[in-house]
Amino acid sequence: MRPANVKVLGAFGALLFGAVAALAGNAPQAVLPQGSDAAIAKEVRHEIALYPHYTIFDDIKFQVNQGRVALEGAVTQPYKKSELGKIVAAVPGVTSVVNDLKVLPLSSMDDRLRMQVARAIYRDPSLSTLAFQALPPIHIIVENGHVTLEGVVNNSMQKQIAGMRANSAGLSFGMVTNNLRVENPSPKKG
Repeated sequence: MRPANVKVLGAFGALLFGAVAALAGNAPQAVLPQGSDAAIAKEVRHEIALYPHYTIFDDIKFQVNQGRVALEGAVTQPYKKSELGKIVAAVPGVTSVVNDLKVLPLSSMDDRLRMQVARAIYRDPSLSTLAFQALPPIHIIVENGHVTLEGVVNNSMQKQIAGMRANSAGLSFGMVTNNLRVENPSPKKG
């Protein structure tokens, strides 16, 4: 082969490689169609999980309907409500945000109760491994001395133990409301 042909083939190969690399870089990463409610929900969930001030003492739920996002739940500080609304509004495909997050009362007694319940739950040997997750799955919502557990646990035994530990933590006005959902319910016998 002549040197001129090698140069042309080399240039063509580099051009072809560059085009393939550019196309691969622009390839959509998700299988979901961009702008679909499922794609928006996935991105909103991701943004909420990455929010640095989201703790086990907050509970954030949302719904997506034709690009409109409705935020629900409770947060411990007013700035969290406004920041989360702005973060969700910036997600591609979101057309509007209804921010119905409730700001829990600022109370040192509620703060103390939150810590007592968290210690009681996450120090239990059967639940302690859950505490090592980036955002532990049991959320402790305290409002004027009333405790509600939100989130998802692996099985009904964990749900029951979390409720018992929260009830035994003290300082709560009445029984703890256990709204924990079970991810792997035990099969029905029969």
